[in-house]
Amino acid sequence: MTSAVVGAPGSARRYLHSLWLLSARDLKVRYATSALGYLWSVLDPLVMSVIYWFVFTLVFQRNGIGGEPYIVFLIAGLLPWVWFNSAVGDLTKAFNRDAKLVRSTAIPRSIWVGRIVLSKGIEFAFSIPVLILFAVFAVPHAALNPMILLFPLGILLQAILLTGLGLIVAPLCALWTDLERTTRLILRALFYASPIIYGLADLPSPFRELAVFNPLSGIFALYRVGLFPDQWDAAAVIVAAAMSLAFLGLGLAVFRRLEPSVLKEL
Repeated sequence: MTSAVVGAPGSARRYLHSLWLLSARDLKVRYATSALGYLWSVLDPLVMSVIYWFVFTLVFQRNGIGGEPYIVFLIAGLLPWVWFNSAVGDLTKAFNRDAKLVRSTAIPRSIWVGRIVLSKGIEFAFSIPVLILFAVFAVPHAALNPMILLFPLGILLQAILLTGLGLIVAPLCALWTDLERTTRLILRALFYASPIIYGLADLPSPFRELAVFNPLSGIFALYRVGLFPDQWDAAAVIVAAAMSLAFLGLGLAVFRRLEPSVLKEL
């Protein structure tokens, strides 16, 4: 069995147990000395949402961009973006931060990728009540519809996408530290290239057709469609599912190939 793949059922149970313990430790350490604790999980996207709402609603005219109420539309996109952005940012330091433990551990090294995806995913789950609260106060403008059942599919696809990206980003950044800064620049550009402050349907052609190939477009559509039915885009969701699985497969192959080099470098 390689360190990137878990085989036997017993090994899978040990892997999941270790993954949970490491993720829980990350959360405890992060909030141990914080007076606000869990609230930090929602303050960042909430403040960003208020700023963008103020700029695009009160300062500039949106001309129908996004959905109504716009603050709920923003939160539905910014919460998963914070999960994506913070996870990828931490994945660039996944091995260098715990180099000694990575070298000496007997568990699969891919767990250092999974722990970040899971811990940041738990923080995202903690922030969902904020979206619910704003949606409740926005009724009837943001009424639930049966497509809210697709929300968990968005979480699943994002977790798969992040895991695949992490299996690529983490070893590459351990080998070439300059890629950490490059990744931060890419994330800044990706924020504006993803339908967060706007919807996919708001883009003119050919930018809309190009944006469909951004897997975050389909994933964010799954998060929003339960409140904003007009945000549904079947093509974007299908592409997101295909690309998430493709990145996972590519990530497993890359990780398996680079792992020996990473251990030597650490």
